[in-house]
Parts: sequence; structure tokens; C-alpha cells
Amino acid sequence: MRISRSSVIFLVLLSFFIRGVALAENGAQPNVVFIFADDHCTQALSAYDPSRIATPNLDRLALEGARFDTCYVTNSICGPSRAVIQTGKYSHLNGFMQNGDSFDGSQQTFPKLLRAGGYETAVIGKWHLKTTPQGFDHFDVLIGQGPYYNPPMLTGGIAAQATQEENTGYTTDVISAKTLEWLKSGRDPEKPFMLMTQHKAPHRDWQPGAKYLTWLDDVDLPEPPTLFDDYSGRSSASKNQTMSIAKNLNMRDLKLVPPGYLNKEQLRLWQEAYGPKNEAFLEKRDSMTEEEVVRWKYQRYAKDYLRTVKSMDDAVGELLDYLDEAGLAENTVVIYSSDNGWYLGEHGWFDKRWMYEESLRVPLLVRWPGQVREGTIIEPIVSNVDFAPTFLELAGVSIPDDFQGASLVPFLKGESPADWRESFYYHYFEYPGAHSVARHYGVTDGKHKLIHFYQLDEWELYDLEKDPDEMQSVYGDSGYASIEKRLKEQIAEHRTLLKMPEKDPAYSKKIRSPKNPPEIP
Repeated sequence: MRISRSSVIFLVLLSFFIRGVALAENGAQPNVVFIFADDHCTQALSAYDPSRIATPNLDRLALEGARFDTCYVTNSICGPSRAVIQTGKYSHLNGFMQNGDSFDGSQQTFPKLLRAGGYETAVIGKWHLKTTPQGFDHFDVLIGQGPYYNPPMLTGGIAAQATQEENTGYTTDVISAKTLEWLKSGRDPEKPFMLMTQHKAPHRDWQPGAKYLTWLDDVDLPEPPTLFDDYSGRSSASKNQTMSIAKNLNMRDLKLVPPGYLNKEQLRLWQEAYGPKNEAFLEKRDSMTEEEVVRWKYQRYAKDYLRTVKSMDDAVGELLDYLDEAGLAENTVVIYSSDNGWYLGEHGWFDKRWMYEESLRVPLLVRWPGQVREGTIIEPIVSNVDFAPTFLELAGVSIPDDFQGASLVPFLKGESPADWRESFYYHYFEYPGAHSVARHYGVTDGKHKLIHFYQLDEWELYDLEKDPDEMQSVYGDSGYASIEKRLKEQIAEHRTLLKMPEKDPAYSKKIRSPKNPPEIP
């Protein structure tokens, strides 16, 4: 039977219509917006902990979607965490083990795989992988750490030569504006997109924007109960760090001197805000006890940290509002996380790096309309190594066999994978290095945690249910002998599965590394 040309056209159009309905119903090829912070801890996000700050815009993601309560990073430091997300592989395999390394952008990354699957890809904001981004149709990224004000940024894409542009304003606001500009006019509206919008905040040295320079001035923040920890319950590693609020915050951190790159108006507002506060402190400094000085430093540091978070929360609100107004929200998965955890005074510290909970755990919030039930709370251990396979499954793109994580999509759809991990392996490589945290690895199952500081050949074991603040190691306690044995066996299993070399691979690096690498028992 001969079919007319008009009938063929009708059938083709019908097939496209049916396919489009199926894609919409199955949630296939949604847009993905990945909002990423630098050093944002769960203690400073009210969806997890409302005691210090209200973050209503970030909380929207939890209220309208899912909150993961146990999301761990494989290596709690900025650059390595970002490399894990790009590659879906632990640090020793993607080659980026410590800050100062250069990311090998020629290797397989999830943005390249998404582009091959029909997605348009973009990254805007903090990149911090040293080399120029690859696999992105568009990038507009901070150079290195980038300043909090007036940031120079590197912009380009797959077919364009990277160029440097100067920007005026508060960096969080600049990143927010560039994000919205790309969404409104920079992308191809016929393609699904993967957008990574990545903030500098709340990274050290926690410089607030003009809007929040005096916010919290009339408030005394609650002190963490471990602010004056003396580290007597642990190995020697905790005593040797240099991330102490008491000893290691500098004049710039404490805003006793202004940043050097503010323009005239920015400097005026800065001095109006900090000048009177600094004068009041310096007048009474000589009469204060050491404990009182630590308490003052904590308040100054923690308030500035929270002020930068507040601006970032505003930026998230602007982005979510635009997605709603533009009709994009219903077919866009919005994911929020941070590159590592952070100490907001716990154990007397700032910074991250440790396998202890505050450093190990990061926020993870996901809104996926029509797929994720509102207010969902997900308890099993997940990780940043799971992000890349999650992005790919959301897009309907095959997940490579060499990825070391697993997709979180089943959890988002209300399923509980029977073969999900029951324990998690962590490895920190950067010593000698900033803040003097000894190299260590370990395993946790959420109830107990075993850590080996292998350069020191010292171990720590924690009962997280009895001692959630990890104040007293029970390693060597006869009552925990069977748990210790089991966790050591799990470490060996993880190391084999993850293809960890016998010798520490970071020791072969020229930067900050002794000549003779020790074996890792």
C-alpha cells in the first residue's frame, strides 16, 4: 500500500509527540542546575541546623525536595573534591590529590559525556582546578581562589579562546548575575542544559557583601560545646594542626585590616562597618583574658562566615525565582552541595581536611518536581563520588564502568538499592601543607569510625552513637576489639576495590612531599 507524503509527515510528527510525552512523563533529559559552595558546612544551613542562621532559599530545596543527611566527601579539601565530582573517581585515580595540583582536563569527565548526550554545558563561578575548564560550551570562572570583590574572571568555551574580563561588585552577586544572564540569553533554548554555578563563599577570609556588613552585630552566637577542646582524647595529630581560632586566625581573617582591592566606595562602607567594632575591641584587648579573646575571635569569625552565607542564600533565591518565572522549574533538577565540610568553631577550629564529622559531611539538597516527594529525608551514606553518575543517569546517558560512585537517582525516586554501600572510605593526602593536618585514611559505617594517621602510625576509633562529637578515641579498648577488627577488614576491602596503591601516590609529587614514600599498611 502506498502511503501519501502528508501521512508520512503526520506519522513522523506523531512519533515526536509521543516521544516528547514519554520524556516528560519519565523525567528524561531534564535540565540540571548544580549550585556549589566552597566550605559550606551543615551547621550554617538552617535546613540542617537552625541555631545560627536562617537560609530560607536553600531551605526551599529541602522543603520542596530531598535532604541527604549523610553525604561524605572522599577527600575534604577544595580542589580534590572538585576533581572527584568532575571524574566520578577518587583522588588517586583522577590525579588531583592536594591543592596545588593541576587537573588533567583531557581525561574523561561528566560534562564531556553530557555534551555527547546532547546537553549544553556551562560552569560559572569558582573552578579552582588550576587548568582551563574542558568539556563546557561556556565557562566564566574565577582565576584561582578569586577575591570577594571585583573579581577578574576567565571566560570562553569549546570553540572560543579564553579571555580575561574584569568585573565590579561583590563576587557572589557577580556570579549570580552571570548565571542568570546565561540562563536568559546565553544558552541554546532547544537543548537541555547542565549548569554548574559555583560560589566562592563562604571560603576564607569570609568577607561580607555591603548588604550584610553589620548583620548580626547585636547578636551573640551560641558557642559550640567543643570550642575549648584540649585534644586529650585523641592521637597526637589533633595537637599538631594549625587551624586554631585561638592561634591561627590572622589580622585579615579578623577584619582588623581591610582588604587591599576594594574600590573607594567599597572601602568607605567597609570602614564604617568595621572601624567602630575594631576600636571597641582594641580598647579593651589588654584587659581581656585569653579565654575572652578566643570568644571574641569566635564571634567575629563565625559572624563573618555567616554573613557570606547569607548573600549566597540570596543568590540561590534569585536563581530559583527565575526558574519559576521562566517556566523552567518543572523540568529542572536543582542540586545544592559544597566541596567539603567545615569547622565553625567545633574543637576550636576553622578549616576542614579531617575525617571527623564536621569536615567529612557536606550538605546535599535536591529538588526534582514530579519525581522527588517534598520533604524527603535520605539517611544512607552517599558521597561526592556519586554526583557524576547521578548527573548522567538524570540525563539518560550511560554511566562508564570505571566510575567509582553510584547514581543517587534511585533514592530520589523513593527506592532503597539493596546493594548500597554499608561503609565509606576516606583519604587525605596533603602533608606537609596548609594547616598541618597529618595524612590519614579511614572507614566509617555511620556508627563507628576508624582512622589511621599513617605517617604517625597512630589510630583512632570512635563510637559515633555514644560520642558524636568524637572527643574520646576508644582504639585499643578491649570492649571494641571486634569492631576494630571488622573496620580494619573493611579498610582493606575498600582499598582493593578502589585500586589504592601500596605506596602513597602523593609522595611522588614534587610539591610539599618527602623523598621516600612510606608504605601504607
